[in-house]
Amino acid sequence: MIWRRLFPFLFWPRPSAQALRKDAWAGISVGLVLVPQALAYATLAGMPPETGLYAALIPSVIGVLWGSSPLLAVGPVALTSLLTFASLQPLATPGSAAWVQLAIWLAIYSGLIQFALGAFRLGAVANFVSFPVISGFINAAALIIIFSQLPALLGLPSHFDMSWFGRVNAAFHEAPKAVALTAAFGIGALVFLILQKRLAPRWPGVLIASLAGIGLSAWIGYAHAGAAVVGDVPGGLPSIGWLPSIGFAQHRALLPAAIIIALISFTEAMSSCRTLSRGRNERWDENQELIGQGLAKIASGVSGAFPVSGSFSRSALNAYVGATSAWSTLFSAACVTVVLAWLTGYLYHLPRAVLAAIIIVPVLGLIDVAVFKKLWRASREDGLIAVTTFVVTLASVPYLHWGVFVGFFISLLFFLYRRARPRIVELGAHADGTLRARDVFGLPPLSSDVFAVRMDAAISYISAPVLERFILDHVAAVRGLRTVMLSCTPVNDIDATGLEMLQQLRRNLGGQGIALQLAGLRKQVRDALERTGIAAEFGKSAFYPTEQAAILALNKPLPEPQTSPENDDAVGSAALAANHR
Repeated sequence: MIWRRLFPFLFWPRPSAQALRKDAWAGISVGLVLVPQALAYATLAGMPPETGLYAALIPSVIGVLWGSSPLLAVGPVALTSLLTFASLQPLATPGSAAWVQLAIWLAIYSGLIQFALGAFRLGAVANFVSFPVISGFINAAALIIIFSQLPALLGLPSHFDMSWFGRVNAAFHEAPKAVALTAAFGIGALVFLILQKRLAPRWPGVLIASLAGIGLSAWIGYAHAGAAVVGDVPGGLPSIGWLPSIGFAQHRALLPAAIIIALISFTEAMSSCRTLSRGRNERWDENQELIGQGLAKIASGVSGAFPVSGSFSRSALNAYVGATSAWSTLFSAACVTVVLAWLTGYLYHLPRAVLAAIIIVPVLGLIDVAVFKKLWRASREDGLIAVTTFVVTLASVPYLHWGVFVGFFISLLFFLYRRARPRIVELGAHADGTLRARDVFGLPPLSSDVFAVRMDAAISYISAPVLERFILDHVAAVRGLRTVMLSCTPVNDIDATGLEMLQQLRRNLGGQGIALQLAGLRKQVRDALERTGIAAEFGKSAFYPTEQAAILALNKPLPEPQTSPENDDAVGSAALAANHR
């Protein structure tokens, strides 16, 4: 088992010749799409174009070798690239040497966080970022990505500020041809990709748009007209060397962003893994996937690139074109290797407007306005969390991590608030032999001297005082009680505060001549009572194995009212009134 965890790729099934042919076709298809996407996502991250290819090479191989989902395509993705740009924007100038150094360390730190979570089997930590927080953040991030790419798509000045409209007017007067050509290429690529996605999803639309853009750009002299192209992309494989040196303050500034990237990117990867595993009826290990994703990020940093993640669109394409195993990723990496070694010169004339369209089209699918309505209907608290995360993320640009932090904090507050107000009901014996809420089913008490109660929550430091107050208030209001029976069937956990509360409650009630009894204890609760000696203090007679046993022992019919001839009329009047209630 330890070898499978350390070297999972050694346990890949041996592929047949037919399976390898399918994987080769799928891998080449994904690789041809990956090259222009990698260039696009590098520009989105504010990195030099060639670093996108670096991020698509070694990290993709490492991710599939040490991951658990064979068809997950690891590499540059839009959301992680945006988070990289937003994290580094306050610290350096996009595209500068300092920016690249910071991106490398950001990849290293986010990868180390994911690797540690997976190595210590803490994959469930990723679930701490709730679905409403993720939904609000992704919708906001999608809008930010789209608006950030509009200038490149339309040939307009970037950096929206108070002088933007003046700079737009100057661009129209100084370089009208460049603006017109850029808008034509950008809008044309955008329309083509949208139509291709709807009408011909099997076509490699990204590759077709890129090749057409390169050909038309070179033919009409797009770059000579002043329009932006990718330009020179250095060839050759990434060089792996010592990590760059940055200051302590910069290391410290990167940590919050690294945490957010680690959690958000893994949530994105988990979504792809779940979809792929359901379609192929396969199981996957979230902790092993964390290790693979973490090592892929570290490999990206060592390669001189930026953080990577699992790509939903390329993973879906991988499965769609017939991939059968992780070998397809190795064929994709081979495509990237060929491009880096011999074909980067052909990328010079690729218009940046086409890259903007390549970024925008898949991001459009991330916008889901209906999810806010769905969350609001399911729970107003969840709807409020999603909306708040959405608004804070938009308002905190470029510090996007504040949206996640605020959403997480509000989620935690609502979680604690709900735990502090657990449902507590008085019970009565139902006709089906179970204990049900008296107020809901209109049931009589088990007996005139028995108070049966149930709390639908664990007995913790948050809920224990609420349960104690509920019982003591009822005991103070009702005279003649001899037994308080607490049904513990929903109680799956108890902490030290809960144990202390039960002990003190038993003593308090005992001083009033009232016995505290417990029914339906789960094993973990019973073990906690026995370890602390509280079970012995209660005595064996205080425990009922099931609610049915408690009903048999405690359920006694209420005594009939005593009547005499002189009050027969009064009793008859009371019975008549009761029948009309």
